[in-house]
Formats: sequence, structure tokens, C-alpha cells
Amino acid sequence: MTRSVWVKADDEVGEWEQRKRRITAGIEAGVDWVLVDEYDVPRVRELGDVDVAAFRSDADVVDEAEADAADAEADAYVVGKDGEGDGTVSMPDDLAGSADLTTLRRRDDRVQGVYTRILDERYEAFAEDAANDAEYTIVVGEDWTIIPLENLIARVGDDTHLVAGVTSAEEARTAFETLETGADGVLVDSDSPDEIRGAVEARDTAAREQLDLRYAEVIDVERTGMADRVCIDTGSLMDHDEGMLVGSMSRGLFFVHAETAESPYVASRPFRVNAGAVHAYVRTPDGGTKYLAGLRSGDEVQVLDTDGHTREAIVGRVKIEKRPMFRVEAEVETEDGVDRVETLLQNAETIKVATREGRTAVTDLEVGDEVLLHYEDVARHFGETVEESIIEK
Repeated sequence: MTRSVWVKADDEVGEWEQRKRRITAGIEAGVDWVLVDEYDVPRVRELGDVDVAAFRSDADVVDEAEADAADAEADAYVVGKDGEGDGTVSMPDDLAGSADLTTLRRRDDRVQGVYTRILDERYEAFAEDAANDAEYTIVVGEDWTIIPLENLIARVGDDTHLVAGVTSAEEARTAFETLETGADGVLVDSDSPDEIRGAVEARDTAAREQLDLRYAEVIDVERTGMADRVCIDTGSLMDHDEGMLVGSMSRGLFFVHAETAESPYVASRPFRVNAGAVHAYVRTPDGGTKYLAGLRSGDEVQVLDTDGHTREAIVGRVKIEKRPMFRVEAEVETEDGVDRVETLLQNAETIKVATREGRTAVTDLEVGDEVLLHYEDVARHFGETVEESIIEK
């Protein structure tokens, strides 16, 4: 599921300068969409790179900005404001349960979204029916928020991108967690940059993968010759318990810590993971892998902590140098018995792996130690999982 954060910045928010501040805060925070009135589309385009959704209106053009709107297309058009969706046009009882997007489009085939305030059960049914045709269904709760959202999550499924109205980061977290599945997106109605940033953080947390990590017993540690070693320098600082998953075999990737620890001889580099030789894999945020040799500035890699909580990081630089290496081999218990996985890591005290005893330098690793890894009994082709038999040794 792709999660999204929208910022509400139509005329209900206030004058243009207030709307502009809210839009700018959203763009700086990394929101996905801004929802504005149609005549503000060209103004938003000047502020930054963000998808723009526009309330479709039949109102007369009243100023120059509105006149220019015809030359600036929105990425999506939304109906429901100043109409049936928000109660401006009263909804007869016999309309509830029989709405569809064709009715709401009002002769405009550009409309992809529906906006509905959940004023009572009729509006909930209205939103549910409209979701059958709408690419985006935006629902804003009134006195009740959780129960209607639960009902819509359960009923509309994957038919639409369901966006829940919120006013705070805490409400955004709740929306993304409701019924475990959560809403697909949230529409933030707040002037606070902190609340908008918090909603973006909630989006990122909800979208992140939680990995199962396990311990494997080291059965061999041996010095090898020289190899081309890869350091991954990211554009993010990593915490003391964070690192990356790397390994010679895609099915078993070792947890290698970031260089966050101080030493008497080398300064810490909390943006770096010394990931091993060029042939090895590193895990990516989409659940795939990439060869270390193939990484480039701007690529995304997966960062995780020792509990398996993941996030993404941008590669800023890849540093390749010839260095002496260790070969580390470990035995992992599987449903079918045991399997052996291995990797090459640089022979240096600054390279640390996660063990049951905590952070351990690869130079101190011994047979019998238990190292943390992610095991996934699948084959891969160009980094993608495939159903075939591949032998790695």
C-alpha cells in the first residue's frame, strides 16, 4: 500500500498568505498532495514540486488568479465541496446509498476524487458508493471519526485511495493504524508545521517494513586475500543500533553496524556502513537487493535497527578501495534443517556485526558466536524474488 499525506489549503483556511504558509510548510515537510481551490493551482506550481488536487467549482471567475487557472492543470480534480459532499446541497434520503461519481462530476470528466464530510450515516453511505468510481475518496469526520473510518476501511477495500481528514499528527497516526490496515492517506487541516511534519513521519512509519531477524551460529572465520571493499556513505545519520543487511548470498544477509562508535584511532562516521566486497548484496527499501558494485549516488538503501525496524536512506557516495578481507560463514536453522550463509567483510576493528553479546568487531568474531541476520529462503534474479532453484556457495 502506498501511503500519502495531503494538506488542505482551500479558501476555508483563510486568505492566500495563510494558505501559502500552510502549503510551503507541507512542501518542506515532504507531503504528497496539496488540496486547494482550482484558481490557486498556478500559485501552488510556483511554490514547489508537489502534486496538486483542486476542488472543482462552478463558481464564476472573480480575479486574475482564477482566470489563469485554465492554463494550469491540477494533477487531480475533486468534487463534493459546496455540494452534496459537505452538506451545502442537502442530501435527500433516497440519494444515500445510490451516489456515484458520474452524478458528482457534473458534466466534468476530469474529476478523479470525491470529498465528503461524514455528517451522519447517509454521508457515510454516500462516500462508500462514490468510492466505487473515485480514484481518491476524502472523508472528514465530524463528531465521530474512528467508527466511520473503520466502516469505510472495511467496506471499500482497494477500490479507492481512502484519505481521512485529521487535524494533528496524533490523529494521523491513529488513521494509519485503524483496523491495522489503516487509511491510505490523511488530509491535514492544520497551520502547524510541527503537526504537518508529524503526519509525514506517521506516513513513513506506517509504510516501513518490519523485518524478522534471527541469530545464526558462526562456524568459520578466516582471513582471505585482498578484495574491492565498498563503503556506503548515506545522506542520513544513523543511530548506534542501526546498520544495513549485506551478504554474499541473497537468502541470508548479515546485520552490519554503521560506524557510529568512537575509537582511539578513527573518528566515528555515523553516515557510513562498511558493507563488504563489491559482489555482495545490500537490501533495499522495496524488499529487493542490489549489488554493492552497482550502487550510485541517489540510490535508496534500507537502514534498520537490531529490532528489525526499517527506514530508507539515500546513498550520497560509494567508496571502493582494495582492502584485506575476512570470510564469515554462519549456520542458520530453517524449517527444513540448517543452511549455511556467508559474506566477506573488511579485516578492520571498525567493522562491527550484531551478536547476542552486542556489537562485536569482525576481528574479534569467533566460531560459536551468534550473529544477527535476516534469512529469507527465496531465489533472486536481478534483485527480485523468483520461484526457482539457485545454488549459491
